[in-house]
Parts: sequence; structure tokens; C-alpha cells
Amino acid sequence: MARPYQPSLLRGLHGITALLVLACWGSGLVVYSRYDGRWGRLPFELGGDWIDLHGSLGVALWPLALLFGLYSLSLGVRRLRQPANAAALLALGLAVGTGKLMQEDWLRQGQLQHLAYGLHLLAWLVIGAAVLAHLAAVLARGGRPLARSMFSLRQRSGDQPRDWPGQIRRHFRSSS
Repeated sequence: MARPYQPSLLRGLHGITALLVLACWGSGLVVYSRYDGRWGRLPFELGGDWIDLHGSLGVALWPLALLFGLYSLSLGVRRLRQPANAAALLALGLAVGTGKLMQEDWLRQGQLQHLAYGLHLLAWLVIGAAVLAHLAAVLARGGRPLARSMFSLRQRSGDQPRDWPGQIRRHFRSSS
């Protein structure tokens, strides 16, 4: 049986997005615990300005999420047929979009009633569940070999970063 192979552009966008989502999710947990905590708090307190860190991570995630979304809706559209992949991408869009609508002083001032904040919390929960479902689906579909293929640094001929523009052009030419 052939080893699974994931396109290098997918692996790059997916990997960096996953790391930033994980950092946003973790920093968001600290922010939630410190300023909201209606449904529980962390058992420890971390010093520092976590709202600013969380916002900075979100600002870094925004353009990457846009690129990953564009990739997913074009070259990766087949993968969106998997419900866990589609849910994770929609939750990412909701998280980034509502994060852009929020004011960082809302939480510092105890203003927890804003719709954008409520939707941001919902996106945070959905992302957590969608990522777990995504990982379970990957393991169910292809097991460890498929999961490992996302971390592989191996590249096939014609799949180096210099080849990405041509891949994108070919995709759009064949789609039209």
C-alpha cells in the first residue's frame, strides 16, 4: 500500500494555522478564566497581559486563516466533504470574524453581554470540538500513516514552494 501524501502547500498552511489556533485557543482560555469565568476558571492565575497576547495572535491568524480558507475552497475543496474539516474551517472563520468585531476593553470592563463576544465564545467551543472530531476522523480514515503524512517534510517532484503558483494556476484553469 502506498504511503499517504499530502500536498506541501496544504501541509504548510494547515500546520501554521494549527499552531496559531492552538496558541489562540490556549491564550483565550486564560483570558476567559481571568475576565469571565462564568462556567469555571483555571485552578491557577497567570500574570501578564493575556488579552493583548490573544489579540496579537488573532491578528497573526487572520491573514493565514484567509489563505487557508481560500486554499480549502479551491484546491482543497474535496477535503471539505468531510464534516469535521468543514466544521473546523467554519469555526475558524467565526472565531476570526467575531474576534475582529470585539473591543479588547470590553472584558477588562466586565462587559460580557456583547453579541460578538458570545459568538466568539461559541466559536472557541466549536473549534475545540471540531479539531477533536477532525483528528478522530483522520485516524479513522487513514490511521497513523495519514496523520503522519501531515507532518512529513518529504516533497514530491513538482510540489516544492516554487511550484505552488503553477499548481494554483492549473487548478483555476481546469475549473473554468
